Amino acid sequence: MDKSNGILYTSTIEGNGLGAPLQGEAISKTIKEDKTLAWVHLDATNPASRQWLETEITYLDHIIVNALLAGETRPRILEFEAGTLLILRGVNLNEDAQPEDMVSIRLWIDQHRIISTRRRPLKAARDIQERLMAGKGPKNSGDFITMLIANLFERMEPVFAELDESLDDVEEKVMEAPEVEERQEITTIRKQAIAFRRYIAPQRDVIATLRTSEQAWLGQMHKRRLQESLDRVIRYIEDLDTIRERAQIVKDELTSALSDKMNKNLYMLSVIAAVFLPLGFLTGLLGINVGGIPGAENGNAFWMFCGGLVGIIVVQVLLFKKLKWF
Repeated sequence: MDKSNGILYTSTIEGNGLGAPLQGEAISKTIKEDKTLAWVHLDATNPASRQWLETEITYLDHIIVNALLAGETRPRILEFEAGTLLILRGVNLNEDAQPEDMVSIRLWIDQHRIISTRRRPLKAARDIQERLMAGKGPKNSGDFITMLIANLFERMEPVFAELDESLDDVEEKVMEAPEVEERQEITTIRKQAIAFRRYIAPQRDVIATLRTSEQAWLGQMHKRRLQESLDRVIRYIEDLDTIRERAQIVKDELTSALSDKMNKNLYMLSVIAAVFLPLGFLTGLLGINVGGIPGAENGNAFWMFCGGLVGIIVVQVLLFKKLKWF
């Protein structure tokens, strides 16, 4: 595909699951006619994409063109008499990328054409391309959008399951051997859950609105599939909320465990200080260089004094045990 005009992929959708790739002037000719359904996938980062849209798809409102090419978007739906503008998000599975940095796909869909744009590669769109080439792709606009949404959510599930397992691992570590380093792991998991929910929650509203849409290209079977996707996204949101709440509970448990550990150490230091306090007093008192120190003339006075100190320690230990200090 010649990407000089911003087009990444284009194909007809024949109605039997097959797609015929389009080249050159056939793209403009097919996209303008109302006989064959065609899909054009554009690179929103390429300046030529705006020029192509404004030149070839002249009936599109400037609001639609701006939304298709915007730098930052949130999932939303905007219905027009001729078609529907959709903005959806999928997990970022690109190399060296963070899954929670979700990738957007923007679509204009009507009865006879589908125009999609992306700023970063999205595997869900690539899946549809491969299915069209294999003869297992969408047969109409309704099939296309339901298949795309299903692909987006299928790729989310393993990511959310991995996030949940990571939290399980941290929770087990906190219960067995709490360490300060685990605080950062919990914070990272919680931030990921918040980032995912930021885009998943409005996507639920998009699907709910689309499910009740009266667009001619959406049939009852499509709406039933959208209901399945809606149920799935609601479950994902509930799972993310649960992960956030569990992460907070685990963090509180870690804080409590670390506090107990520190208090125990301080307690032991206090007991040791209490044991040696009288010993330090006695050695300091007898260490002054003035006359009249008891035992100064007795050769065994040192050993007698050491024995007395040992006796004091024994008495203190017995007393502390009786008081249940340790």
